[in-house]
Amino acid sequence: MKKIVVFSGAGMSAESGISTFRDSNGLWENYDIQDVATPEAWHRNPELVQRFYNERRKNILEAQPNKAHQIIADLEQYFDVAVITQNIDDLHERAGSQNVIHLHGNIRLAKSSKANAQYSTEFYPIEGWELNLENDKCPDGYPLRPHVVWFGEAVPAYEDAVQTIQDADIFIVIGSTLTVYPVAGLIHEIPSTCEAYYIDPHASYERVPQQYQCLKMNATEGMQQLFERFIAK
Repeated sequence: MKKIVVFSGAGMSAESGISTFRDSNGLWENYDIQDVATPEAWHRNPELVQRFYNERRKNILEAQPNKAHQIIADLEQYFDVAVITQNIDDLHERAGSQNVIHLHGNIRLAKSSKANAQYSTEFYPIEGWELNLENDKCPDGYPLRPHVVWFGEAVPAYEDAVQTIQDADIFIVIGSTLTVYPVAGLIHEIPSTCEAYYIDPHASYERVPQQYQCLKMNATEGMQQLFERFIAK
């Protein structure tokens, strides 16, 4: 069975109504990264950081997987499929994908805010959309923080992602600007024999090696085209 690896970014979830970070009127237009998405921000003003991610979680819970999420899940009927996502939402899982690696964490989970929590492997499911600094604490007494990778923190799942990619037969990048490192470097880890595609309305051959075929489409249009191409083989 051929192995398909999908690497998804913010554009993947945009069709589900989840705000992207870097587009005009994206999340960073309204917030300073240094105020809500760094370990220093948490130490300086945990109430603001918690409120920011509570709002994101509420937005995600109200959203639904889009057609592109569903197509990726449907591919599991025909291929060995793994998803590597930069997104902190759980829309791939809710669409039915069974093997999902979250490079930047999963906002539906929480973890301890103690020192070196970035390396924690202990996570706690969040009921509903809200974490409370006073009431929601881990067993060792520290307030729970979102299970997200903040700027300046390590990406613990990176090596798992590299290993997953290195034996891919087909690799599909969807909705990523390919500007966030180290994860953008994953596009260079595919085998030389791998079929590679880059789906994005702004897809450009300047962003990817020659091995890739660019599809200037949104996630649903691109995945529909590839699904029909793969199944016809």
